[in-house]
Amino acid sequence: MKQDFSKLRVALVHDWLNGMRGGERVLEHFCALFPHADLFTLLYEPSKVSRTIRRMNVIESPFARIPKARRHYRHLLPLMPSFIKALPTPDYDLVLSTSHCVAKGARPPARGAHLSYVFSPMRYVWDHFPDYLGESVLKNTGLRVLRPFMQRWDRESCSRVDAFACDSDHIGRKIRDFWGREAVTIYPPVELDRFQPDGQPPDDYFLVVAAMVPYKKIHRAIEGARLAKKRLVIVGGGPEEARLRRLAGPEVEFAGKVSDADLPRYYQRCRALLYPGVEDFGITSLEAQACGRPVIALGIGGAAETVKDGVTGVHFQEPTAKSLARAMRSHDDTRYDGREIRRWAESFSPAAFRASLLQWIENETRFTW
Repeated sequence: MKQDFSKLRVALVHDWLNGMRGGERVLEHFCALFPHADLFTLLYEPSKVSRTIRRMNVIESPFARIPKARRHYRHLLPLMPSFIKALPTPDYDLVLSTSHCVAKGARPPARGAHLSYVFSPMRYVWDHFPDYLGESVLKNTGLRVLRPFMQRWDRESCSRVDAFACDSDHIGRKIRDFWGREAVTIYPPVELDRFQPDGQPPDDYFLVVAAMVPYKKIHRAIEGARLAKKRLVIVGGGPEEARLRRLAGPEVEFAGKVSDADLPRYYQRCRALLYPGVEDFGITSLEAQACGRPVIALGIGGAAETVKDGVTGVHFQEPTAKSLARAMRSHDDTRYDGREIRRWAESFSPAAFRASLLQWIENETRFTW
């Protein structure tokens, strides 16, 4: 028997809403399934999110009133747990958090359930910690002092969650290793209507579409392009942009942040999308494949689950620029069937995602009310 969620008070909790990345695309589906829910977040910048999210009753935490929080929120990581815990989520019947940082630390309902869809355990303090260390001794010392406290909080706050789902088996293993909990894998969807093949042969460039943050390893793609002597176009922006521009040679073009309307054209025209780092899941991989274009991905992490080696792309095995460069040099456009790549992407449809999501929620709340 299907649950009737329309009679419940539902709270959605998301870390912050100041851009449209993969996590926010997933959140859109939660919003569509629960359009009357209240949506809580640490930071909210309406102009930077979609209409689907803006239509929600979004409630911003007092965290946003801390001076300079909107710009330097990452530096305020130690303060985030207390603000998440202060959200009035116990007043609701069902809490659904979508979390890569602290959202899963929201308190559960007094009578009800808290279910959390996890994009990654807090990468800043676990396996990606070295990526966030820089040249500043003061900053590095602060991060090292902070790390044990945040790891402890990250584990302990799991007790506020009744059940976990995650975006890949790769993240499921991290949840098991870091938190000692199990999670159901529900792969995120790709926007199949928006990303489609154009039926034309590719132009002569490889592509990276990513936020310019340390764990994305964009510097590896830049170095790989130099070694392979191949043209590379990078779409995106972020705190690493100035450093990456200094590293880039003449074969690299920075396209910056592009509009939703323009992004499909970059995928359609590229020879292949590059995934130079370990991805939690990697929605851009599926966006490229939905456009019929192959992916050259490090064969570790989420990309190992979304890219079929030898069919929809290729896995390079060593996390080095040399290994990536070899894959770029040996890439053969005629080896791939764009229609077959598209068919694989179609298995990650929005309809399948929403059905799996609802089934998970129903299974975990069957005896709650």
